[in-house]
Amino acid sequence: MKAHLEKIDLETGSSFRLLRFEQSQEGSEPFWHFHPEYEIVYISHGRGKRHIANHISYYEDGDLIFLGPKLPHSSFSEELSESHTEVVVQMRSDFMGEGFFALPETRGIQQLFERSRRGISFFGATKRQVGDLLLGMLEEEGFRRLLGLLQILQVLAESEEYVSLEAESLELPVDTQHYERIQRIYAYVHKEFQGTISLEAAASEANMSVPAFCRFFKKASGKTFTQFVSEVRVAHACNLLSTDTMSIAAISFECGFNNLSHFNKQFRMWSGFTPREYRMRFKKVVDMHGADG
Repeated sequence: MKAHLEKIDLETGSSFRLLRFEQSQEGSEPFWHFHPEYEIVYISHGRGKRHIANHISYYEDGDLIFLGPKLPHSSFSEELSESHTEVVVQMRSDFMGEGFFALPETRGIQQLFERSRRGISFFGATKRQVGDLLLGMLEEEGFRRLLGLLQILQVLAESEEYVSLEAESLELPVDTQHYERIQRIYAYVHKEFQGTISLEAAASEANMSVPAFCRFFKKASGKTFTQFVSEVRVAHACNLLSTDTMSIAAISFECGFNNLSHFNKQFRMWSGFTPREYRMRFKKVVDMHGADG
């Protein structure tokens, strides 16, 4: 399956695209794709993975994401098996006409668009409010649906309940064999990260020699292939640590690390915490949310 520039077809009589899915649409879109439109993705429930350009992380209890144009990404519900609703909005920056978001009243939204170029994840009351508004938009048509989108953009622009995903677009030409190579490499790592991964095997996936592959991957992603593999493994470890059902040693080997000491070192380099500190920090957050409820 080739990564490519996804062509977004607008609905007749609409300046943007609104989609709803009730379950993971496996195989309905490329594993690794990009498009010139901005994209809002709301997932109502469940945990899953974010892979956006060079960013890898997991979300808990659904997610609300705003992506800028040409940020390559995979489906956010690809590994999600729980029952959920997914709502997607796709729009160009000028869907309201040239200059609309440069008006004094809409400059906050223009700044939101700029922040989204590195990916944004919203949480808390903002995620719940915008999720409800998106579901409400599905019941509207025409002008009322457009007003709903503008209201959502204003809520997101004013919200302080967000984190930047700090994703950086890959430094490759659009819609070329380079993206196909990156897709094959990413697919290979995500499939095999729990076992042994070698430079030779990865280079073979890209049909390149090892030296050429190392240069290509560093230029494309801004990191070495070894760093990328470690990030995939540590991100998966974060997901397992949040479940609190496995020992840290068992998680280390489950994620493909050869020994516990190496796992602890890589985890701290990537997250800023030891695995034990991360688990305790996550548990405190869950306990606080439980007390609030």
